[in-house]
Order: sequence, then C-alpha cells, then structure tokens
Amino acid sequence: MSAALLQDASRLDAWDLVLGGSLSGQIVLGVTAFFSLVSWVIIFWKLGQFRRVRRQGIAFVRSTERLHRLEDISRSVLRLPESPYTRVFRSGLSFFSELQSGGARGGVHGPGLTETQLHALRLVLEKGQAEERDQLAAGLPWLAVIATVSPLLGLLGTVIGVMNSFVGVAHSGSANIAAVAPGIAEALVTTVAGLAVAIPAVIAYNYFVSRLNAVSNELEGFASEFIGVLAREGRL
Repeated sequence: MSAALLQDASRLDAWDLVLGGSLSGQIVLGVTAFFSLVSWVIIFWKLGQFRRVRRQGIAFVRSTERLHRLEDISRSVLRLPESPYTRVFRSGLSFFSELQSGGARGGVHGPGLTETQLHALRLVLEKGQAEERDQLAAGLPWLAVIATVSPLLGLLGTVIGVMNSFVGVAHSGSANIAAVAPGIAEALVTTVAGLAVAIPAVIAYNYFVSRLNAVSNELEGFASEFIGVLAREGRL
C-alpha cells in the first residue's frame, strides 16, 4: 500500500486509487486496459462485418427468390458483389460445371450426376461453408479469452493488494479500519476493472456466436437449395 493512500485516506476517490496504487496493481490495471482496448476493437470490427454480411444476405435472397432456373439464378448471382453467399454458390456452380463438362467429354454419365459426383458436390459446398464460417469467426476466440481472463486478472490484482495491505498492517502495528480500508479499496479496483472489461466482452461474444450460427444456417440452406434446383431441373 502506498504512502500517499495512507496519508490522505479520507479524501480518496477511484482515480486516486488507480494513480496512487501499488506497482503490482498498476501493472494489472495496465494489462486490463490493454485487454479492454483489444476487445472493443474486435467488437466494432465484428459489428461492422456482421452488419455487412446481413445486408449481403438480404440482397442475395432478393435477387434469387423469384427465379427457378439455374441459368437465371447464376446470371443474377454473378451480378452481385462478393459475399459469403455468392462465393458458396459460385463454388458449387463451378464444380457442377466441371462435372458436367467432364461427363460430356467422356460420354459416360449423360446429363445427370452419379451418386458419387453428387456426394462430391455436397462436399465442395460444405467446404465453402466451412471456409466462410472460419472467416466470420476470426477474432471471436480472442474475445472469449479476454472475457475469461479479465476477471481472473482482476482477482489476482485484488489478492495481491489485500496481501500488501496485511503486510502494511503488520509493519505499522495498527489494525484499525482507517489503516486497512485504503489498501482494501485499492485492491478491489482491479476486480472492478476486470469485470468492466469482461462483461461487454461476454455479451458481444455470445451475440456474435448467435449471428455466426444464423449465417451458417443460411449458407447451409442456400447450399441445399442449390441441390434442390439441380434436382428440379433433372440434372441429378
């Protein structure tokens, strides 16, 4: 516990506890502040990214919902800007075109796909979905780490602060509340800081995971719809 806190304990506020705290407490607060900065950068980054993907999903649905033929859907999707939805659709369409051209050259499979080729097409679509999900999930593991570690870091600072307070009491020989309270208050500041960092990180992480699952389900639905269009046109 610092001498400044002991000398003027009656006029302490939160800012005094931060500036006049021990070196260990200030190190913990510094690391916590860094975690807070990183978490808010990730939060604003993912907010912008998921809002952009949501707009792209709406545009994709509007451009394809009234079309039934694969050629019409392909022309409409090719006019859209790059998005997770168009990339998954294009990967499936490209692979399907390769299968059809290979079958035409060999003259073996005819106009439709074999069971093996259909399975391969499903795998290609699933691979595209997994790649898009991995891109959208970037940064979320760090948000989870910050949400988990920040309270523990704050608790560590509190434990160290309480230990320092009791060491100070032992050295001064006085155990009255005026001597112990500033040190305890200083120790609790790190816990408050840790919780202040962790709470928005936890809320944001759970929100982004729910958005990620929603986008994954949409991509899976579009991939199934792609197979459905092929079946409806007798290309399977």
